[in-house]
Amino acid sequence: MKYMTEEFINKNMMGPSSVIIADELTKNLDLKKGMKILDLGCGMGLTSIFMAKKYNVQVFAVDLWISATDNFNRFKEMGVDDLVIPIHSDALNMPFSENYFDAVISVDSYHYFGNNDTYFKDTLKPLLKKDAIIALAFPGMKYEVHKNIPEEMKPYWEEEALSMWHSIEWWKPKFSKHIKNLEINEMKCFEKAWLKWLNTDNPYAISDREMIATDNGKYMNLISIKGFNI
Repeated sequence: MKYMTEEFINKNMMGPSSVIIADELTKNLDLKKGMKILDLGCGMGLTSIFMAKKYNVQVFAVDLWISATDNFNRFKEMGVDDLVIPIHSDALNMPFSENYFDAVISVDSYHYFGNNDTYFKDTLKPLLKKDAIIALAFPGMKYEVHKNIPEEMKPYWEEEALSMWHSIEWWKPKFSKHIKNLEINEMKCFEKAWLKWLNTDNPYAISDREMIATDNGKYMNLISIKGFNI
C-alpha cells in the first residue's frame, strides 16, 4: 500500500487489514479536502492515516482501547499529524458538537457498540451534518447462525464475539429509517484482508488461522453499509 510501508502496516494491524477494507469502503465516496471525517474506532490509526494521505481530509481519530498519545506518535511518524487529531474516547459518549461531521468512516469496530436499535439514531446521527457520508465496515455472517451454530465452528467462535456478528438482513432495519440511498453489501476484500492479517507473526493472527481455514468461506463475511444522513 503506497500510503504506508508494509512494515508499518503489519506492526499496527489489529485484525483483518483495515487499510484494505478502507480502500474498498471509500472507493466512489466523494471525500474532499476540508471535510471533517470521524474515524470511529480507529484502532492504531491505520485508517486515519490512509484517509488523510489519500483524500487530504481532516480526520478525528477516535478510539477507546488505544491512547491518543500512542496514535499521535504514529501520525507524526507518517507525517499526517497536521491532518489527524487523536482522541481517546468511548464511542458511547463522544466529545463533539451536533451537526459537526461531513462523514463518518468506521472499519472493524461498529459492531462492538452499534449492534442495537438505538446507537445510530441516538448517539452517532446527531453528530453528523445533513447529507453527511456514512460508510461502515465490520465482520458479519452470510446468514444468522446463532440458533444453529455449525459444529465445526464451535471451537473457534467465542460467545461474546458471535453475539456481535450478524447478517445483512439483521443489520438492514437498524439503518433503513435513518440513511438515504442505503447500500448494504458483502464486501469483496474478505479473503485479501484476512490473508494480510494471517500472514503476520502477531500471536492473535496465528490463533485465527485455523478459524478461517475451517470456515473456508461458508459462514463469515465482511459487511459494508453506505449512504447519506437524513
